[in-house]
Amino acid sequence: MAKRLLLLLFLTQTAFAAKLAVPRLDYKHRTLSNGLEVYTLQDRTTPTVAIQVWYRVGSKNDPEGRSGFAHLFEHIMFKATKHMPSEMMDRLTEDVGGMNNATTRDDATQYFEVIPSNYLETLLWAEGERLGSLTVDDANFKSERDVVKEEYRFRVLAPPYGRLYYALDKDSFTVHPYKRPGIGSIEDLDAATLTDVQQFHSTFYRPDNAVLVIAGDFDQKQLDGWVDKYLGPIANPGTPIPRVTAKEPARTEEKRFVEKAPNVPLPAVGITWLTPSASSEDSYALSMASAILGMGDSSRMTQSLVYKQKIAQDANVFADLREDLGVFVVLVTLASGHSVEEGEKAARAELQKLIDTPVSDAEMEKARNLIAASVLRQRETNNGRAAAIGEAVVVSHDPEDVNTGLEKTLAVTAADVQRVMKKYIGDGKAVVIQYVAEGGKK
Repeated sequence: MAKRLLLLLFLTQTAFAAKLAVPRLDYKHRTLSNGLEVYTLQDRTTPTVAIQVWYRVGSKNDPEGRSGFAHLFEHIMFKATKHMPSEMMDRLTEDVGGMNNATTRDDATQYFEVIPSNYLETLLWAEGERLGSLTVDDANFKSERDVVKEEYRFRVLAPPYGRLYYALDKDSFTVHPYKRPGIGSIEDLDAATLTDVQQFHSTFYRPDNAVLVIAGDFDQKQLDGWVDKYLGPIANPGTPIPRVTAKEPARTEEKRFVEKAPNVPLPAVGITWLTPSASSEDSYALSMASAILGMGDSSRMTQSLVYKQKIAQDANVFADLREDLGVFVVLVTLASGHSVEEGEKAARAELQKLIDTPVSDAEMEKARNLIAASVLRQRETNNGRAAAIGEAVVVSHDPEDVNTGLEKTLAVTAADVQRVMKKYIGDGKAVVIQYVAEGGKK
């Protein structure tokens, strides 16, 4: 009986993956005369709307010796404008039952609001204010610099493994500015001047460097009129926008680092390999490989290192695919009494198995189902759909990837997984980061 139930479950999952057809996101696109790109997706099933503005400026664009500038502006953009007092974005969203937030990424800064749709015009006016009339003065600069410095202490210095995540970028890249962690550093922030910050703002925060995405309940003609009214008049400065041109060289040898921090209860090891960008056709197979190895408790790395060998407290694998190039990351936190050498050896053994032996049909289907479920969950909300469009436009350089990306991922074969694992992992050179307590043993 149990075997028949398992067989039925497998056949059901296989049929689900085979027949899965994710509804298209039928977005509309236009570009205003000032260069602002606008993507709109109408969905009138609920009286809510999500607004996102993606600025093509992330931590990789921070000036040399001034890390944390993009992150700093994530905070300053919630301060005053010519016609809005500080914190008014909170009042315009939270006080009507909505929400707002922002995040600084390597390649972009993403701002979003989710509100009842009858407040859409008000929020478009507010986004126009942020884009065209932000107050970048000494008071806002210094207050938000202190906030960012405190966030650095909270996210990097205080947690036992905060410095490990900070070291992943620092140690994995040699030339590309991805080597500067996005949160910045206290030393660089302290060295910054108001003139530095104002110059950074005038260089990057402009309509021809922004993508506006609106998803939800709206009338298209009315929306277009509001966008033209509140964002269309913002001037394009006409000056060139500096882009990152640094090319990360291929790794020619394996490199090893030892990072130490206080209050590390258990040692950890991180291993990274360079991969192509998010726009590469190999990105889909790399995502599938990372799902097989590290997505969920039933993943290979967790099953082997945590449950069977019992040498690790946790094991994570992810393909961090970015605009310029990416990294394939394995992170293992060891169990008590086990060393980073054991963790590295066991992790590499699991990677080698994936290179040497084709993945079974059942395991491929499981990974497809996990990935499909993750994508579908994101698209249950207006904000999730807007984020998917923004990601496709800004990071993958192809808005249609929002409709074709999952299909391409689900079409990945076991042979594709083996090929990319051999090409980027088996034939690549690793950076190994041993993370241990100060004064402690590995």
